[in-house]
Amino acid sequence: MEILYEDNHIIIVNKAPGEIVQGDKTGDEPLVETLKHWIKEKYSKPGNVFCGVVHRLDRPVGGVVVFAKTSKALARMNEMFRDGKVDKTYLALSRNHPPKDSERLTGYIYSVEKNNKSYISSTPRNGAKEAALSYRYLGASDRYHLLEVNLETGRKHQIRVQLSSIGCPVKGDLKYGDKRSNPDGSISLQAHRVRFEHPVSGKLIDVTAPLPADPLWQAFVGIVSENDAKASVSADADGSVAVQNGDI
Repeated sequence: MEILYEDNHIIIVNKAPGEIVQGDKTGDEPLVETLKHWIKEKYSKPGNVFCGVVHRLDRPVGGVVVFAKTSKALARMNEMFRDGKVDKTYLALSRNHPPKDSERLTGYIYSVEKNNKSYISSTPRNGAKEAALSYRYLGASDRYHLLEVNLETGRKHQIRVQLSSIGCPVKGDLKYGDKRSNPDGSISLQAHRVRFEHPVSGKLIDVTAPLPADPLWQAFVGIVSENDAKASVSADADGSVAVQNGDI
């Protein structure tokens, strides 16, 4: 477990693929419980430790996950996620080049519990929720293409189903049309960056997860580093101060 940012109110973790954020029917220890143990030990806290789940990532996905250390922060962060006040940037590898270098994708996503799979419709239908994201093509290695995805809504398996709908399933994602699974059971989708106003102080929090050590990801280090630097310059131009670590 890698801590990317921590203060008195929130803690941001780099989730490893395969970890679950909250408990499920598998009975595996969720990340939130691991984090509670870590906080309790680090600060020698007596009794129960509060750690609230703000949002989740699919089990095979790695990257940035935000947790709340106080009930006040949890309530405010939940509201910010609901209201779209949190910028969430993902990186995805696909075997295929997208039809356009950049595009905003919209549709209506519904899930089927029986096979734990989401589907997308171009028109409204019963039980479906409106979904939107935008992607941008960043470059290619010898075999794979890298896309940056900015998520506007948070529907189940949204990025996976929407990229699949344009012929670009995420590498390793058999559920949504890729040819082969990844050896470790992950899919090549990373929650790369999160940016929001701190729920208590109002300062800008801008946290980025490092690329996975996998050589397929490492082939894109130069492209991603350059892209991240441009994004940071753009954020600074907004007149806000980015905070990467420290207590608030």
